[in-house]
Amino acid sequence: MNKKIILVLVLALAAFLVMGSASAGFLDFLGGGDNTVKIGYLPSDHDAALFVADAQGKFKEKNITAELVQFNNGGDLMTAMASGEVDVGYVGIAPVLSSVSKGVPVKVISAAQTEGSGIVVTKDSGINSAADLKGKSIATPGEASIQYVLLTYYLKQNNLSTDDLNVSAMKVPSMNDALKTKQIDGIVTFQPYVSIAANDTNNVVLEDSAKILPNHPCCVVVASDDFIKNHESTVKDIIEIHKNATEFINRELNAGNSSALVKLLPDDIVSNSDLEAHSLESFPFISGIDNNFKADVDAFQKLEIDVGILNKTVSHEDLFWQA
Repeated sequence: MNKKIILVLVLALAAFLVMGSASAGFLDFLGGGDNTVKIGYLPSDHDAALFVADAQGKFKEKNITAELVQFNNGGDLMTAMASGEVDVGYVGIAPVLSSVSKGVPVKVISAAQTEGSGIVVTKDSGINSAADLKGKSIATPGEASIQYVLLTYYLKQNNLSTDDLNVSAMKVPSMNDALKTKQIDGIVTFQPYVSIAANDTNNVVLEDSAKILPNHPCCVVVASDDFIKNHESTVKDIIEIHKNATEFINRELNAGNSSALVKLLPDDIVSNSDLEAHSLESFPFISGIDNNFKADVDAFQKLEIDVGILNKTVSHEDLFWQA
């Protein structure tokens, strides 16, 4: 090749590399672009559809490089979304509602699951009913979590409030150790940690969230407004991937193959394969946004307002995005 032509090409490439956004477009033209999506999640079985899709290479099939980023709780994840650190998140509806009500520009793009939490207490705590919680030390993932909302609602239904308890925030993976060492009397947590805690002979499930609030919405898939605006086709692909992964999970569960699903989950979640299989069988996995799900979210919003956690109702227009 003519040396002058080579020199021109080298200079052109260097110029594009200096120009941030322009360089990305040039590299995409050359076939070297990277469609990376940062997806936030919690170490929970509630996010199983994400884990299954990633393990099966479904993002790669759509030319998406999924960078999974773990967070301790939903509040931290939503803070990261607000600052643009992540594009998509698997997170509880409670922190989403709180964030959107405060103007954080994110939208729910799909449901993920319902129920799947519980209150676990130690047998020697003397807690045998809701009334026995008074004065006890109970840990939740934080005030932004759906578990905190469930606890608040459960207490109100039994003529108590969080002021009657010693409620603290704790990283979910640390909760079971805190129970064992008697630092706390009980926890409100999500699966698989409910099953893990209940497997300890010194612990008992005081109440399952399915009984506290039947069919309550829990985790959803959200995307930032900016990501939706600039990568709508990728968002549609992610919705489809989530839908297909959810359908795969439900087929396997219906066929009695929960043990096969366990093999697709991250090692830091699976402490015991049998407990993990039981956990996956204990709550419903769903996808999409239909009128029934919207109605369930509306009912949950009303509950949050009634117990003083949410200040106002978030409109469907501000909350949901559908292709």
